Amino acid sequence: MLGAAGSPGNSSPPSTYFQRPSLPANTIIRFVPQQTAWVVERMGKFNKILQPGLAILVPFLDRIAYVKSLKEAAMEIPSQSAITADNVTLELDGVLYTRVFDAYKASYGVEDAEYAISQLAQTTMRSEIGRLTLDHVLRERAALNTNITEAINEAARDWGVVCLRYEIRDIHAPDGVVAAMHRQVTAERSKRAEILDSEGQRQSAINIAEGRKQSVILASEALKSEQINIASGDAEAILIRAQATAKGIDAVAHSMREGQENARGAVSLSVAEKYVEAFGNLAKQGTAVVVPGNVGDMGGMIASAMAVYGKVSESQAQALGGNSPSNATDGKRYQSSKDSLDHTMGKTDEVAKSVLQGFEETRQKR
Repeated sequence: MLGAAGSPGNSSPPSTYFQRPSLPANTIIRFVPQQTAWVVERMGKFNKILQPGLAILVPFLDRIAYVKSLKEAAMEIPSQSAITADNVTLELDGVLYTRVFDAYKASYGVEDAEYAISQLAQTTMRSEIGRLTLDHVLRERAALNTNITEAINEAARDWGVVCLRYEIRDIHAPDGVVAAMHRQVTAERSKRAEILDSEGQRQSAINIAEGRKQSVILASEALKSEQINIASGDAEAILIRAQATAKGIDAVAHSMREGQENARGAVSLSVAEKYVEAFGNLAKQGTAVVVPGNVGDMGGMIASAMAVYGKVSESQAQALGGNSPSNATDGKRYQSSKDSLDHTMGKTDEVAKSVLQGFEETRQKR
């Protein structure tokens, strides 16, 4: 009385639709395999669904009418033609993954659930492809698969079957369209290559110009820094020379204020020496010399210079001290300086003679 539980996977597949596989016989005691649902009818009416494990049937009254596998099954969708929104005919095929979630609806809701779902998948795929252009079909295959799955589930809910996912396997376009697509891809890639090349040249030119600009800026900044440094050095040198000259003038003025009689004579001698030295160099270096008419009267020229110096000194003293007793002292100091000047006339006469001799030698050479 015990019979082995028959498995639907072991039975031969139907050669055509609406052809049921062989069903297990009622042997009173049966063992239902895991992930399998057996639909039992009693006297031709639905009675119960046997769960996996031990099952006891009433002989002659109970009959196993349907055997449904609760496993996920892959269903191949045959190739079919579909026309896109831009009137391109495509050949498509796919794979549909389904699973039975209600054995009662899968048995009594539709005659052959597999055949019904296969036809529904084909018609839904044609409908979805007709809404899209060729470019969108090739670019949005994931969205297309999702839309087909949702459309199948909406209709197959009453059949006790759920569509888990749908995958388009192959898309075949006409040869002319494929050749045009290849040309388009080639042109697009050539365009991108030219754009990238031009962008590279443009960036290279920008980099070169930027480098030159930075070079000019750095060079100008370096020149500016150099000029600033030179100007700063010249300013410091002028300031130091001015400070040294001021200190020398202060020392001379201090010596003269202290009443050193020989200070004014030394000043007069220094002026005479520089005067003679200047004219001596002028006579030696130049070919045409313009000299004063009284160049031989060196004493008179120095006396005139000292007289001017004395006038300037008296004016400064009056401006500073007014009619103070120091004015008389300055007058005495000036008189002593004039006496010392007379003492140095002999030396200046000799210098004048040397200057005249230099002028004569220059004239003879001409």
